[in-house]
Amino acid sequence: MSVSEDRVTEGAGLGPGPGIRGKRVVVTGGGRGLGEQIVRLLVTEGARVATCARTAGDLAALAASLEPEARERLYTETLDVTEPDRLDAFVAAAEKRFGGLDGVVACAGGARGGRLDRSDPVDWSATWAVNVGHTAGLIRAAVPHLRAQGGGSVVVIASISGWKPGPHAPYGTAKSAQIHLAATLARELGPDGIRVNAVSPGSMLIPGRRWDRMRNEHPEAFAGFVAAELPSGRPVAPQEVARVVAFLLSDWSTGISGAHLPVDRAQNAPTPDGY
Repeated sequence: MSVSEDRVTEGAGLGPGPGIRGKRVVVTGGGRGLGEQIVRLLVTEGARVATCARTAGDLAALAASLEPEARERLYTETLDVTEPDRLDAFVAAAEKRFGGLDGVVACAGGARGGRLDRSDPVDWSATWAVNVGHTAGLIRAAVPHLRAQGGGSVVVIASISGWKPGPHAPYGTAKSAQIHLAATLARELGPDGIRVNAVSPGSMLIPGRRWDRMRNEHPEAFAGFVAAELPSGRPVAPQEVARVVAFLLSDWSTGISGAHLPVDRAQNAPTPDGY
């Protein structure tokens, strides 16, 4: 690992100041991967964070890995974000626990099915529900609390697949809808002082996930993918994406709303299939 890569994966802090410290934030999908890195950075920088995941063990491991001071600022619940009543109750519980909300991050997501001939209507519906449906529900549940504080920040985690074509259509279509949703709600909720932005990560190296498995199991294919699609020579790190999310939640980004921010190191196609 190079020196510069080492600095990225260590997740250097944002620095002292009023940017994120004391913010009260809900993050869905915080048990693993990018969501975990977002939560970890926010609590380390002094924010109070409520996060949820479907697996209790992931949330317990996250909490146990934090320093005691940071752990005190973390609230977790085990739930499925596609269950609207439970998601609403989670947001309400976080607001009550923190005495208000300043921001939300829709990070939970996923996909079912694959190519068109391998995806049935259930796959399309499930992929839409966990990405678009959960995002809309989270924002709807949070708006009254954000409005009560005079505004706040919403960050929608989309994907490079939402704006650059590549298999598979159910996932890419849902992520594209998230980008449009963020831009539309930025205008709708702007009068309430609520900012809404979308972040599209590129291919991230997350332990156990697709690109990490490809690197370990098919190193030559992975090297070919990097050479063809990643001008910087490596995928973006989840910690790099987390810092952009933290910035959009912070007081440093008050002029940004309705934006779509790719965080992909100028990646070309989102998969080894190219365009």
